[in-house]
Amino acid sequence: MNTESRPAFYALAPGGWRDYVTLLHPPYTLWHLSYVAIGAALAPHVDVERLLVALAAFFLAVGIGAHALDELNGSPLGTRISRGVLIGLAAGSIGAAVAIGVYASIAYTFWLGPLVAAGAFIVCAYNLELFAGTFHSDVWFALAWGSFPLLAAYLAQAERITVESLIAAAFAGFLSIAQRRLSTQVRTVRRRVATVSGAIGFRDGEQEAVTASTLTAAPEGALRALTLAVATLAAALLVLRLK
Repeated sequence: MNTESRPAFYALAPGGWRDYVTLLHPPYTLWHLSYVAIGAALAPHVDVERLLVALAAFFLAVGIGAHALDELNGSPLGTRISRGVLIGLAAGSIGAAVAIGVYASIAYTFWLGPLVAAGAFIVCAYNLELFAGTFHSDVWFALAWGSFPLLAAYLAQAERITVESLIAAAFAGFLSIAQRRLSTQVRTVRRRVATVSGAIGFRDGEQEAVTASTLTAAPEGALRALTLAVATLAAALLVLRLK
């Protein structure tokens, strides 16, 4: 295996502005913001201002804050961003997201308040692996990065939780579990595996060498396709509701 392979299929060469693009985990940020859009689009009425507020809050909290904390915790992406800058990015973006959440709680519905508090907690507990990693699991990832943004966006629009919103949140949670299972294998191979050896023997006698690409090609292809699928679904729902 090439030990100098990129730590993620979307990672750019380290250094300068490229580190900040890599830090955003662009496909995954798009994926999770799509849940926000889907949640808003499922509400009885879609208010564009509320949608933009929700997208801004989750971009700050997840796209920047969570990923800055993740990089702070062992530098898995191998960026050259200093520890001080990462701390500043995390604190500033999460703080701004919480401020937006407080505003939404006052302007839209006070029921958003508990979700804002829960979101601020989980973004730190998950990415910093606090409490002995208790919250760093498939289930918590599904709830925090899948179900939560969809449900919060719906609540910001409808000002209530309904059965259909809970079912949609379950959809986002299950899909997020698939995302994490696929990405975990890819991360392991790209970041931890030093060598890969062996061969696949087919029934007709042919053999295929096992390489790092053998282990990452299918899950990465699935992750790319799923990212586009969720984003396309979000776009279709918004076009349907806003036209």
